[in-house]
Amino acid sequence: MPGMSRGFFRQIALLFLACLMLSLGAGRAEAASCFYATSQGSTGPANWNSYCWLDFSGYNDTAARNGGQAMSYTLPDGTVMTFTLTISGAGITGAGAPSWGGAAVGNTAFLGIGGRPILYQTAAGTTTATISNIVLTPPAGVSQITSYMFVAADGESSNEGESLRFVTNGGNWIALDNSGPISGSTYPTSAGLGTNTFTVTGVPGTVGANIVGSSTPTSLTTTIVGGGLQGVMFAVRFASIRLNLQLTGARAASADQFTFNINATSGGATLATGTSSGTGNGPFTAATLTTASALPLTLTQSMAAGSLNPLTDYRSSLTCTNSVSSSTPLPSGVLTTNYSFGALQFGDLVTCTFTNTVFPHMQLTKALGTGGRRFNTDQFVMNINQGSTTIATTTTTGTTTTVTNASTPQVMGAAGTAYTFTELGAGSTSLTQYTSAMTCTNAFTGSSTALPNAVGGTVTPQMGDVISCTITNTRRATNATLTLVKTSSVLSDPLNGTTNPKMIPGSIVQYSILVSNTGPTAVDNNTVLLIDSLPSQMRVGTAATPTFTQGSPTSGLTFNATNDIRYSNAATAPTTYAGCTYTPTSAYDASVRFICVNPKGTMAGSTGTPPNFTISFRAQMQ
Repeated sequence: MPGMSRGFFRQIALLFLACLMLSLGAGRAEAASCFYATSQGSTGPANWNSYCWLDFSGYNDTAARNGGQAMSYTLPDGTVMTFTLTISGAGITGAGAPSWGGAAVGNTAFLGIGGRPILYQTAAGTTTATISNIVLTPPAGVSQITSYMFVAADGESSNEGESLRFVTNGGNWIALDNSGPISGSTYPTSAGLGTNTFTVTGVPGTVGANIVGSSTPTSLTTTIVGGGLQGVMFAVRFASIRLNLQLTGARAASADQFTFNINATSGGATLATGTSSGTGNGPFTAATLTTASALPLTLTQSMAAGSLNPLTDYRSSLTCTNSVSSSTPLPSGVLTTNYSFGALQFGDLVTCTFTNTVFPHMQLTKALGTGGRRFNTDQFVMNINQGSTTIATTTTTGTTTTVTNASTPQVMGAAGTAYTFTELGAGSTSLTQYTSAMTCTNAFTGSSTALPNAVGGTVTPQMGDVISCTITNTRRATNATLTLVKTSSVLSDPLNGTTNPKMIPGSIVQYSILVSNTGPTAVDNNTVLLIDSLPSQMRVGTAATPTFTQGSPTSGLTFNATNDIRYSNAATAPTTYAGCTYTPTSAYDASVRFICVNPKGTMAGSTGTPPNFTISFRAQMQ
């Protein structure tokens, strides 16, 4: 900057500051920090907040010119960077940004940098600043730092007759970004990208500023030539990664919560962590890591303490995006809970999200309506079935209106597979004494899955579904209810006789009908009437030899094979015992279509185990 065109009084102020610092004497600098800009500015790069500018508020000119000033910076990720700053030549000190009204940094880009981030000349001429013995000590849990990016930038404006020269022993200089001029589009001439020496040569007019970087240097020498005053800035380039989690559908249990971590791949130290909360689907407070070193990272998640279900009950996918242009590989829809991300590139602003979707979960519960059980011994078997396989079951306990052991375990199913919700009476319990209703809910309120609305109904769940169904049994009014169970067993066949006989044409079978009264009320006297439609392939005739067997408890009925059994050859079932008028003409008469049975007496009511009897016949298979 020529002459006093940038402010004579500014030079006087800086000279006064330099003298004041000299009067304080030499000494070791206090631990310092670095500062991010607070806003991008009109010409700042998209990743402006990945630069942490070193603060030179603690600059001590006496120490720097007499063996070097020891500098120590605690970086935002916990890394401690130390180096020695040695100065020779024209006077220099720490200054705030912007260094003057025509500077690019602080006016059009990187606004609001705290502290004194500029090593700024206090007199025209040539100043040499050497940063040596750069050491980065990693934060706890990180074994070592293998790579970092050191940044150099024009902290003022390089006009005609001024220049900057940066020499590194690290990686060759690369162009990182620019800060645009306060007006126009002129930049000083630069050279040396891709080498260890980068130079900036001033040009007339208002100019912008170059920002370059060298990877993992241990020393850096900067030559500053000012026609009026000139300045430089240094930064550590950071990379940032944010990890979050969101849910699709419902949780398997409301208590389920998830912890998501950004870990150092080497050693496994957790560098940033977050945990879901509440019952919403997120996203939640992110785990955020801003790092000055190129650490290999691993993104993981696990169930938080207090969760009821394992992580394997959820399908987890990971997707990452980068808000800047970068060649860093990014996962997209990768099914994983543990992803080796690798190292960030300096300047990356990465956002990653685990998306957890619960595999379908189902549960079936028993409830009793008004009046509770018909009999105190009544219990219920609740089943969730996949085809013929029962995948979850429970048998209730309790008496009267109390239902314990009421719910099946919550079971995980497969999306697109059909499941059926059923119930059975346990032991002697008869469901005929109850009316049953089933209601279902889905914790995934946005699901399109159709829910069953009746016992025995089927559901085909999708990912994210957490389905709960309740079967409510309400006992019927006091009644007598007869139920029938038909069975048959082979006695002999034409090929095998009585040795391991098969049910083939010509075989003789024992055909039995079990009749039970499941209700608590006795049946009226002589009113039990059984009119059974024979299977079409079965013949019954004079060889029927009917037998009547009392059950336990006994039915209380009597049976006389002469008077209490008749047959019918009618096309439709008779409606009365008197309507059964056919007399068989052969041992196995094909004309017999119905068997009519009318035992005598009053059939007892049930007290929990239904009274019953069995009527049996011999028949022949056709």
